[in-house]
Amino acid sequence: MTIGVALHHQDPIDTVVDLAREAHEAGLRSAWFGQTFSYDSPMLAAIVGRDVPGLQVGTAAIPVFGRHPLIVAGQAQTAQAATAGRYQLGLALGTKHLTETGFGIPYERPVARLREFLTALRPLLETGSADFHGELLTATTPLPASVPGDQPPVPVLVAAMGPQALRVSGELADGILPLLAGPRALADHIVPAVTAAAEAAGRPAPRIVAFVPGVVTAEVEAVRQAATETLSFYERFPSYQRVIELSGGTRAADVAVIGDEETVAAEVRRYREAGATEVVFTATDLGGAADRRRTWKLLGELAAG
Repeated sequence: MTIGVALHHQDPIDTVVDLAREAHEAGLRSAWFGQTFSYDSPMLAAIVGRDVPGLQVGTAAIPVFGRHPLIVAGQAQTAQAATAGRYQLGLALGTKHLTETGFGIPYERPVARLREFLTALRPLLETGSADFHGELLTATTPLPASVPGDQPPVPVLVAAMGPQALRVSGELADGILPLLAGPRALADHIVPAVTAAAEAAGRPAPRIVAFVPGVVTAEVEAVRQAATETLSFYERFPSYQRVIELSGGTRAADVAVIGDEETVAAEVRRYREAGATEVVFTATDLGGAADRRRTWKLLGELAAG
């Protein structure tokens, strides 16, 4: 199983590069970067991937509202070329609050927008051209849109967890990026839905890249409390509330993996058995730098095994 880590996107760029190098040296296979209103995540991934050879890099995830397939394709292909084929593009529906507050545009028909966005994006990434005229989006290429060296075509994954988004992702994407979806939710709901959609569309089995908050620590209660406070942000959104409940929890921190090496290793195995093809640990700094290094050491060992 491939195991990676999500890096904090508020650190200075040089610090992010240093952390990515440390993660790679610990044996982790990938580093992922979120997209809010600060750093441009494909650019940050390109910088890290170029400075840390051999490390896979990705964005998890860029909201489709407020973006256009032509712009995102250009960003993704540039990052792919800069990293010699080690970039992965993650997309998301985003949220009503952040979309309408930040961009001043209505958060309407998100799944339909995702479908049109992916339909227009795929040919751009595969051929450098598009001629898409949808109900919500238009994307055409009066000039070539390919980037020299952007091979292989950039993989596209979607932060999908709801039934409709999973169906669209199975049909049109290469995989999914579920966050706060525990093994029960993956095995019983998420993996079967996206796999069935991919099979019906004649596509390969989708990648299941599970994002899991987790820390190896001796201070379990203190770190659990920190996780409760930090992850409570996600509890505002129905999509996360649903997947937390399907995982058997009531709070986001209930899905976090916190404990000693044996405990965390066992949970990683549970994710694999639930259908995850890759695991990316997030919030590994909740217990401080020493626990983060301890966590990365274990994950690197698991990735090597």
